[in-house]
Amino acid sequence: MKILVTGAAGFIGFHLSERLLAEGHTVVGVDNINDYYDVNLKYARLKELGIGREDAEVFYKETISSINRNFKFVRLNLEDKEELFQLFATENFEVVCNLAAQAGVRYSIENPNVYIQSNIVGFLNILECCRHHEIKHLVYASSSSVYGMNKKVPFSEEDIVDNPVSLYAATKKSNELMAHTYSHLYKIPTTGLRFFTVYGPWGRPDMAPILFADAISNNRPIKVFNNGDMERDFTYIDDIVEGVKRVIEKSVEERGLYKIYNIGNNDSVKLLDFITQMETSLGKEATKEMLPMQMGDVKKTWANVDGLIKDYNYSPNTSLSTGIKEFINWFKDFYIES
Repeated sequence: MKILVTGAAGFIGFHLSERLLAEGHTVVGVDNINDYYDVNLKYARLKELGIGREDAEVFYKETISSINRNFKFVRLNLEDKEELFQLFATENFEVVCNLAAQAGVRYSIENPNVYIQSNIVGFLNILECCRHHEIKHLVYASSSSVYGMNKKVPFSEEDIVDNPVSLYAATKKSNELMAHTYSHLYKIPTTGLRFFTVYGPWGRPDMAPILFADAISNNRPIKVFNNGDMERDFTYIDDIVEGVKRVIEKSVEERGLYKIYNIGNNDSVKLLDFITQMETSLGKEATKEMLPMQMGDVKKTWANVDGLIKDYNYSPNTSLSTGIKEFINWFKDFYIES
């Protein structure tokens, strides 16, 4: 199967590309490599996929991986409609997995225009490309943030999601509505995946795991919001990638053209328990700076993944202790010992 993965230099996109290639698929990766966080990490991920930095830095240059001939990378912005259409016309993709987006809840409060361009305009261009090039299936990243301040847990796809508390969440809800429209009008099979808190090796440095690990390792206090009274459906990256892969590979005929799924660990973990596991793996105790709830944040997330279990036999099975141990091993290797 020939698959386009947007956001291929990102955390989930990198791992998904690696897994799809291991399964024998042909993958074209796209990313704009913006500087929302350290680009060195993005280039390091691409290096693991066999794409050198000198090639990856050049916009619109198609580079074939030095370690897997079934992987090709192109740097471009999804907002660049002409270049995106040209890529679709040239490559004849069967499936598109759109993971490219401007991420971050707090950053969306400071930089709203970036989110509209990347997450709305960019996604519209993806939909238009799928419409005009007969794509068999569009899989795209939504987010648990669409649930806003929903107090009913675990979160279910049937819950009302009309009250986002950040612009980032609003763009993700918009993506779901846009996909529904294109599925209805043009019979394009679309699947939205509401990702819950994903962690693991090669994770984003603006997310809690790396922020915590870095602070603890360097004897700095860690910021614990809402005075530690937070819970998250922490999901290890391998479990996420397995779920996305299953959605990509299976026909949509049995479940209909348009579908939304939660994808998470099917459990909620107290933030302080997560920190305790990190302390154990690092062999150091954290100094905690207790802070109030941040604007745009939510107290608790917990995914009901019954839909994904039913339709795709999804089974997240990585324990918190195992996942954090793997993450810390990578963190030490990449940030401390390298």
